[in-house]
Amino acid sequence: MTDPITDMLNQIRNAQAIAKTEVLLPFSKLKNEVAIILAQEGFLGDVKKNVKGKNKILKINLKYDNGVPAIEGIRRVSKPGQRIYVKNIDIRKVRGGFGVAIISTPKGLMTNNQARKAKLGGEVFCEVW
Repeated sequence: MTDPITDMLNQIRNAQAIAKTEVLLPFSKLKNEVAIILAQEGFLGDVKKNVKGKNKILKINLKYDNGVPAIEGIRRVSKPGQRIYVKNIDIRKVRGGFGVAIISTPKGLMTNNQARKAKLGGEVFCEVW
């Protein structure tokens, strides 16, 4: 596992493909922040940090609407081999405004709309719609 964010997004995508209710991942602050942003935007259910012995686990409840997953698609934009950075004026809408992009700015992780309002650019982690 060289890229934990890609691994997290793939596990969410695969779990929704077979209609699982939750995903358990090794905890990290970055994964936690990404999951919290997706939950605030309505793509995921509850996000909790559990401790089992010495191991910390991130428990993500998936969200469905009449059996249809809330996340239609996830795409990793910036990868370890090719980082993608944008200026605040170059931040674009995802799927005509129906999706969000998660951007790592100097003030922390934000959605594309929040970064545009704060006039901050940064690294585009992923797009979700």
